[in-house]
Amino acid sequence: MQDFNHRLPQQRNVRTAIPGPRSQELEQQREAALARGLVPGLPAYIVDGDGGVLVDVDGNSFVDFASGIAVTTVGASNERVTTAVSEAASHLLHTCFLNAPYEGFVAVARKLNELTPGEHKKKSALFSTGAEAIENAVKIARNYTGKNRVAVFDSAFHGRTNLTMTMTAKNKPYKAGFGTLAADIYRVPGSYPLRDGLDGQQAIERTIRVIEQTVGTEELAAVVIEPIQGEGGFVEPAEGFLPALQKWCNENGVVFVADEIQAGMCRTGSWFACDKEGVVPDLITTAKGVGGGMPLSAVTGRAEIMDSPGPGSLGGTYAGNPVACAASLAAIEEMEEKSLGARALEIEAIIREELEPLLELPNVAEVRGRGAMIAIEFADEKGRPDAELTAQVAAACKAQGVLILTCGLDGNVIRLLPPLVINEETLRDGLQVLAAEIRKSQSPTHL
Repeated sequence: MQDFNHRLPQQRNVRTAIPGPRSQELEQQREAALARGLVPGLPAYIVDGDGGVLVDVDGNSFVDFASGIAVTTVGASNERVTTAVSEAASHLLHTCFLNAPYEGFVAVARKLNELTPGEHKKKSALFSTGAEAIENAVKIARNYTGKNRVAVFDSAFHGRTNLTMTMTAKNKPYKAGFGTLAADIYRVPGSYPLRDGLDGQQAIERTIRVIEQTVGTEELAAVVIEPIQGEGGFVEPAEGFLPALQKWCNENGVVFVADEIQAGMCRTGSWFACDKEGVVPDLITTAKGVGGGMPLSAVTGRAEIMDSPGPGSLGGTYAGNPVACAASLAAIEEMEEKSLGARALEIEAIIREELEPLLELPNVAEVRGRGAMIAIEFADEKGRPDAELTAQVAAACKAQGVLILTCGLDGNVIRLLPPLVINEETLRDGLQVLAAEIRKSQSPTHL
């Protein structure tokens, strides 16, 4: 795998205990100043980042296996992106596109129309966050179909607003205590091969049966699905499930919405996870990696669906901010020029080489995923989700300078989301720390 030149040394370097003294001071300030619902997963405060590393206030360098939850695909301070941001900010910080338009908004929309699956005529609308994109996709689908019901899936994650937390499966910490949920959202089973043991045909038959029997096709505006689930555990449906679901939606006048907020923009080895099986969504949502580190999201889809809402009905004060649009165009240029989709597959090969030998261990249930979106699921000797072991491994890795994230409805999955510009030595170093901690965790108390 080709190495790239980066501004910062691409090496893990733990100089203090984690957290270090300055991070501890900042943590005390956080506890005093911030709402207690805002608790960082890493107890170290970051001041710099580049390529595959992050540096904290105490001078510790971490291998970054999080990418800001799949945002900094081209690195946390990519030179092309930061130059574009600086140039854009020197001219225009904000106007609100619906008030005084600018070219960058149109340019990003045109690029997304080009890159997203399908050869049909497409149009886009830009927003700021992933949750905004999902909310607007639902609004557009409801407007177009004149129907209200929306089907979502087991283990789904779509956001934290009232509508999107309703669409999200996990109760704690996302829904518990936040009052009345949104109406007309229905949860149906999807495909989780490790747990349900179903092939794609069997899984889609179950899904369609539940939709038809409990939701009602005649009232269904949209089906919203992550082609590879994010927070739900990096679950990839069995082969054939997604194409069959798209076909059923098309045949029944239901808008098929692909949530590619985490899996999109080269993360899984192509521009979008849907590309693998030739799935063409009616609407597709993007965020995270599309902004190159700046807040930007979009809904892109069939022109006739996108044009259904009338003038002035879509938008937002900060939607498609000019600086974020400049960052997006620069990030996409990086992805194209450096062939980061192909690089994601090289990263996958290295991850599998380092981690698949762990499948011999009794508590490692599965290594799964695609591209630079790979997960390890842990289970105890009876096959039950092992969240305790997962948390133990994650904490040990952070203490040694490797930032990883956990996920899954049961909290028993470690997910890897390295920047696609990470160098091979840095990648292998972090993976070897992770593998060593997993092996150490196989103590008698977990066997």
